[in-house]
Amino acid sequence: MTKQDPARPARTTPMIGRRGLLGGATALAAAAVPLVGAGTASAETAPRPDSPYRPIPIPPQAPATEGYAPVPGSRLWYWDTGGRGAPVVLLHPYTGSAESWPYQQPYLAKAGFRVIGYSRRGHFKSDAGPADAPGTGAGDLHALADHLGLRRFHAVGVAAGGGVALDYALSHPDRLYSLTISGSLTGVQDKDYRDMLARLRPKGFESMPPDFIEIGPSYRAINPGGVQEWLEIHHRSRHADVSQGNINSPTWADVERLRIPTLLLWGDADLYSPPSVQRVFASHLHDVETVVANECGHAPQWERSDVYNPTLRKFLRRHSR
Repeated sequence: MTKQDPARPARTTPMIGRRGLLGGATALAAAAVPLVGAGTASAETAPRPDSPYRPIPIPPQAPATEGYAPVPGSRLWYWDTGGRGAPVVLLHPYTGSAESWPYQQPYLAKAGFRVIGYSRRGHFKSDAGPADAPGTGAGDLHALADHLGLRRFHAVGVAAGGGVALDYALSHPDRLYSLTISGSLTGVQDKDYRDMLARLRPKGFESMPPDFIEIGPSYRAINPGGVQEWLEIHHRSRHADVSQGNINSPTWADVERLRIPTLLLWGDADLYSPPSVQRVFASHLHDVETVVANECGHAPQWERSDVYNPTLRKFLRRHSR
């Protein structure tokens, strides 16, 4: 594992508490179903990706500092566990924020990584900035990385966060150890691909309840407490609508030029982006690994942390040099 990049930021607010990442929320109700893997790095007996879903309680959070990173015309709120390990920057979905990672924050920190989560413009605790100059998600990520002194880092994105991560990889490939994407539509502009994605979302799709769209049916069926926790994060995730474009308008030819090790970790019940989309994406990547988590929707980091966490940890460790 590589040594931490220098210039760790000074603490600007008190340490996040054991459950402060969730705004003081209590752990998930375990219902009457046996629990598996509490999301800690010591859980080496991870279930197979095709194993049945069982509820997992949210683990206590690792200590972390909080702060604001300046970006052009705005500020982004972030938390940072620090440490001497390779930095991992977590990029949240559109329905979430820096709060969307309570399963990954303590797990990856215990595994020795420096774990960083942040909210994009207009999301939880981050400023919206001027409406006529929204910048780009990848541009803001670059400013955050510079502010935190990250020479290189792992980018881990889910859904819309995956699109930002891909745009950053195309713009600054030299700054990344690796790229992990889950359930993302990616932003690729080839017509056949865009037409395929459009077929997945019929008229009225976007007006359906967010938990129905994003959370898989197995999770919703047997973990109502977890759905409520997810919804609470979702409901406070955005205070302003900020429409940020990409730096690139990539085609598959652009994606094929990437040489960054990439992990594509999908859910088999993802309504937005099913495994067929993962396979198309993977076919255009030079150095790629694919995993499909069973009984899982659009949020594998939340629904199947028992699969997501150990898969991600092993991948990151292999590519942290």
